[in-house]
Amino acid sequence: MNSFYALKREAAPGVDGLTWQEYETDLDRRLEDLHSRVHRGTYRALPSKRAYILKQDGRDRPLGIAALEDKIVQHAVGRVLSQIYEEDFLGFSYGFRPGRGTHDALDALWVGIMRKKVNWVLDADIHDCFGSFSHEWMVQFLQHRIGDRRILRLIKKWLRAGVLEEGEWSETVKGTPQGSVISPLLCNVYLHYVFDLWVQHWRTHRATGEVIVVRYADDMVLGFQHRAEAERFLQDWRERLRKFGLELHPDKTRLIEFGRFAAANRKQRGEGKPETFHFLGFAHICGQARKTGQFLVLRKTIRKRLLAKLKQVKEQLWVRMHQPLAEVGKWLKSVLQGYFNYHAVPGNLASLRSFREEVCKRWMRVIRRRSQKSRTTWEHVARYAQQWLPLPTVLHPYPDLRFDAKHPRQEPHAGILPVRIRAGGAG
Repeated sequence: MNSFYALKREAAPGVDGLTWQEYETDLDRRLEDLHSRVHRGTYRALPSKRAYILKQDGRDRPLGIAALEDKIVQHAVGRVLSQIYEEDFLGFSYGFRPGRGTHDALDALWVGIMRKKVNWVLDADIHDCFGSFSHEWMVQFLQHRIGDRRILRLIKKWLRAGVLEEGEWSETVKGTPQGSVISPLLCNVYLHYVFDLWVQHWRTHRATGEVIVVRYADDMVLGFQHRAEAERFLQDWRERLRKFGLELHPDKTRLIEFGRFAAANRKQRGEGKPETFHFLGFAHICGQARKTGQFLVLRKTIRKRLLAKLKQVKEQLWVRMHQPLAEVGKWLKSVLQGYFNYHAVPGNLASLRSFREEVCKRWMRVIRRRSQKSRTTWEHVARYAQQWLPLPTVLHPYPDLRFDAKHPRQEPHAGILPVRIRAGGAG
């Protein structure tokens, strides 16, 4: 029952057509029947319903919407597996883990670059990781820790259930539909064996300089002291992934000069400013502290992400054009507050102000179109904004403060700086 109530109530139904509300009407009987089928081995996984969402680059991202009962069972199994694998997962893995989130990964990356000897950054993304991993390797990895054959049979059923698109069923010979409840955990398990354990061994036994690692699902950033080691690692990594049916995204994998000496070194060579890299919605920039001039990693909202959000706001404003101003104002307040809750990190205030101002401009255009005789001016909209829209303010502490609070020196071996940083996840 806990797994049922943990599901999103407004989620789209799968191929069974059942909504959360419909299933709840006779919940006890339905769950009892589901529990019986799972234990008797007569439970059958249904294919996922194919759906698409628009990515920021304009392409469609395929999703798989599981049937409601599949979601329930997947959530229950996922809770059990999570407790097992939390004992194994390494500190630099952050995605889809209890007690860890995107800002923890961002903090660890910032601390790693600032405190370790990082001169080169490898920004990498595995191409279609969810849809590409090998089912055979996945089962082998699971068998290392899972002895219950019933659990393994359930996972095999979900992997082989297939996808239904426009009434046609297609087999899934590799990967798992992105969007299913169990997919993030399976992805973490796969990458734990394919990447995490391997990179931990690589930097311990092959690297001579310092190496930091931060992984959030299939999005990774690594920092290296030496360029030659970064290039050797990238070559070894490609070979490693190829063995397990994966490959790096050619357009989203870059090795760039980045760190406290990057600006000076590039200036000496007559090159431009250091390149930036993107991670979890933020552009990371080689900057300087205002007062001291010391090196500082600056983080700004990725411009494409900001523009995409503004586009969504604009479309919704036109839909709500004839709603009362107070109602639209309250809605915009929730939109801005949600945006600020994620992006309001130190050093990003200018981007937040720009977002709020652009929202106001779009709101004014919509208000003016409500009537041909509208005399709404910027002063009117400014008063509306003052009444309803929150002002930008920094909501997150500096990364090192939150990182040190979560990973204090009292940890075992924390007296040695490299170990302390690894324990927190920046490696």
